[in-house]
Amino acid sequence: MRKLRWAMDGGGFWDLDVSTPKTLDGLACPVPGDSIPLGLSRGTKLSRPKQIDFMQRFMNAPLIPSYDKPQGFNLQRVLTIPFSDNWFVTFLGQFNLQRFISSVRNSGEKPGSVSSRLKMLGRHLQQKSLYALGCWSELLLTPDDTLLFGVDVYGDTKKPRKKAVLHHKFPHHDLTAEAVWPSLFVDTTGSYWDVPFSMAIDFASVATYDSDVSYHLSMRHNSGSPEQFQCSQHQISRVPSTLLPGLSIKSAFSYKKRSDIWRSEARKLKLVQPYDLFLSDPNVSASGIIGIAATTCLGDNSARALEDDRQSSKGLFLEAFGIKSAFLADVFASVSFTAQHGNFQRLFLDLTRFQARLDFPSGSRFLSGAKCLTQDLLNSQKPSLDAVQAICPNATISFQQQVVGPVSFRVDSGVIVDLKNSECRVQAHEPIFAIEYALQVLGSAKAVAWYSPKRKEFMAELRFFET
Repeated sequence: MRKLRWAMDGGGFWDLDVSTPKTLDGLACPVPGDSIPLGLSRGTKLSRPKQIDFMQRFMNAPLIPSYDKPQGFNLQRVLTIPFSDNWFVTFLGQFNLQRFISSVRNSGEKPGSVSSRLKMLGRHLQQKSLYALGCWSELLLTPDDTLLFGVDVYGDTKKPRKKAVLHHKFPHHDLTAEAVWPSLFVDTTGSYWDVPFSMAIDFASVATYDSDVSYHLSMRHNSGSPEQFQCSQHQISRVPSTLLPGLSIKSAFSYKKRSDIWRSEARKLKLVQPYDLFLSDPNVSASGIIGIAATTCLGDNSARALEDDRQSSKGLFLEAFGIKSAFLADVFASVSFTAQHGNFQRLFLDLTRFQARLDFPSGSRFLSGAKCLTQDLLNSQKPSLDAVQAICPNATISFQQQVVGPVSFRVDSGVIVDLKNSECRVQAHEPIFAIEYALQVLGSAKAVAWYSPKRKEFMAELRFFET
């Protein structure tokens, strides 16, 4: 869930938190792109401790598994202590099963009696590297204000992670303030980075099904020298420019239009509740988004961001070398198509859902490529590969199929078009495979077990009121 960035997550331009088993709270921030737009909107979701607590209480799952390479398989369990109606503390414990098995096998010990075997297992269980503990305190200040403090402590050489989050709900907006030290980021190659201290404030309009206009205003401050996370699969010498120390202020304004091409008027089965109310109407629809985004960078992150932007985007940019600052702006657009068959009521194959989305992250780059391509065609010249590449959008596809009852299979993947690669011009980008279990009693909620072949990660999560 990228939060896993499903294709439905609102246009694909905002930097939503990425789910990952590498941290106890199950989150990492995406490295903001060097080109525009640079959204920072924080997609709200149930915290990791609450998810595991729900699975333990209502899904008879005493231990929740997760996997990431090279750490291996982990088992998690929580203990929730409610101190009052508006304040509770949660302890999340994690045990590394694969590391424990490897430790026993590599010890070379050959115990004979049952007591000696138990002693051997006890000695291995005492290894601190097998354990991690997270403690979160969540306080409901008012019905609209939530304050969260958390700390993760790891038994090996990892530094403890601390987090403080304040979330306020306005009638039509969400305000989130967050400080994390160190903060974990993940880039497009699947590499993870630790930033010693990161603070973010985000103010965003609340999107609804039929809302047309939305806007985001956000600010992020990073300090300290970023380091590549020790469990990253790829060793990269260059630090992503947007993680360097400095302040970035970002704003985005967008207009969305949705149109139903066809919607079924057939009656649903009587006295049969759909497994998911949000997926109970067969339809064919299309939607489009167009907007403008601007970023102001102050600090070490400004020069590198501008340097990269010259190569990737032709949007408006200004710079002031004396005070290490830069301003970038560009337009963006997105077009999506969705088709669904079935009401998700019957026991077998009553839901087939497909979505395709085309994202144009830089309008100026698209127009520049279209201009060059038109000139080549008018002059009867062979079109430039760079011009054709510039007008190719970023594509994302999503397919979901009910298997039996509330269980469905889903795959989401990006599609990359690289015309300069003669061997394979079209490639799948970070596919995500998932099994979803609809929690029918909650109207629209599901437990999801997903696997990412690129990141070699597996997690079980809960998602509420999402399509």
